Amino acid sequence: MADDRFHVYDTTLRDGAQQEGLNLTVADKLAIARYLDRLGVGFIEGGWPGANPKDTEFFRRARTELDLKHAQLAAFGSTRRPGMKAADDPLVAALRESEAPVVTLVAKSHDRHVELALRTTLEENLEMIRDTVSHLRAEGRRVFLDAEHFFDGYRSNPAYALEVIRTAAEAGADVVALCDTNGGMLPDELADVVHEAVTATGARIGIHCHDDSGCAVANTLAAVKAGATHVQGCANGYGERSGNANLFTVVANLQLKRGYDLVPPESLRELTHIAHAISEITNVTPNSHQPYVGVSAFAHKAGLHASAIKVDPMLYQHIDPALVGNDMRMLVSDMAGRASVELKGRALGYELTREQSTALVERVKELEAQGYTFEAADASFELLLRDTVGELRPRYFTVESWRVIVERRPDGEVVSEATVKLNAKGERIIATGEGNGPVNALDKAVRVALERLYPELAAVELIDYKVRILEGSHGTGAVTRVLITSSDTDGEWSTVGVDENIIEASWQALEQAVTYGLLRAGRTAP
Repeated sequence: MADDRFHVYDTTLRDGAQQEGLNLTVADKLAIARYLDRLGVGFIEGGWPGANPKDTEFFRRARTELDLKHAQLAAFGSTRRPGMKAADDPLVAALRESEAPVVTLVAKSHDRHVELALRTTLEENLEMIRDTVSHLRAEGRRVFLDAEHFFDGYRSNPAYALEVIRTAAEAGADVVALCDTNGGMLPDELADVVHEAVTATGARIGIHCHDDSGCAVANTLAAVKAGATHVQGCANGYGERSGNANLFTVVANLQLKRGYDLVPPESLRELTHIAHAISEITNVTPNSHQPYVGVSAFAHKAGLHASAIKVDPMLYQHIDPALVGNDMRMLVSDMAGRASVELKGRALGYELTREQSTALVERVKELEAQGYTFEAADASFELLLRDTVGELRPRYFTVESWRVIVERRPDGEVVSEATVKLNAKGERIIATGEGNGPVNALDKAVRVALERLYPELAAVELIDYKVRILEGSHGTGAVTRVLITSSDTDGEWSTVGVDENIIEASWQALEQAVTYGLLRAGRTAP
């Protein structure tokens, strides 16, 4: 188990799953738990057994399907209901039956919530906490308590909010996590309250922050500085409304900036991979600008920055990206200078002369003025670079013509049919393909034409297609930019096309995607 002196507690499977549009199966939750354990967190909150059948099933399957190396599972639930004993409450029984070694109880710490939401007295609420914590402790469970709405409750009635902490600690709760449930606190005021809770109660204090004011990570760090030794958060900042504290950002900040030994260094170097893997499971598009793990977290675009990075990468980076498994990226755009393209070229295996880099910068700026973008189209940039340095891009085929017909059939189905006329390896090839749209039809026609000669194309797949209408004199006559992302068994690449005609722009990007795919496969041009 992880070091007990400081807790990293993940609540993705419960609180994070409340994010709008996020729906996890039991299999999803088991897979995410494995990744969190691989990172090295101390506790994984699996859900609320008894209140949610899916969560009950998760704990049942976890007994035989999870082999956790670092983390312990925690079952989440509420204190017993007013007017009954904890031993008789069926929801408390479900917490016992989950067989989780840790139980996290949520309890009211805001006097108005006790009276208006629970509809009971302040004293009965304290007794509910005392009875439930002591009962679960007697049953052999380790108990944490989430003091819900603590900071708002402290504003309303500080004496009562602190008494909730004392009651839980005296009954046997190991940690009382102070919850900024509405997410409205700011770091300085939150730190003052945490410090008061630590000094006035002597209890072990944790922190659970929501991001409604954009301060969840900052508030968590402030709480730690004020004496909290237990932090809660969610993978990638998932959660209801604006989300929870991003646990990955919290861990990286505490370990790399504050010197805490929270997860093994080799696990921290997997942080980017784990963040993206969880994004795939949740089917939530990764935030490219997410601190530490986003694909843009160490991406440099300005020419001034690139010039400095060429001398020393740390002049414009707060850490070595390898510490969290990320990479520095040089973006090529109309803001680029020679240093940007030289560094980008070096990353691709080319040492550019001063004359070549100057010519390439001018060509990039000329094309971007027409609407092209290369910061999101690395493959198109490499093909352009090869032309610039005299190592011409391979011509696996030449295009005689193409055409697309879109037909709406009597049954309402709309089908696109594309015909391409190509020359490859001395042959003139005419091929046709049908698809659910013009680009899909063109893609299929190209495959029909070329896969016999270049079987490597069978592994190339078009996985994303983006269209942006750029500035133009009038609506439908505006310039269109198309970005296509393709993949093979070894990775992904993106290509760009620009034209007033959306199909021509798509064809440009598609033709480059096929060319680059063959180049990656090691094919030499005839």
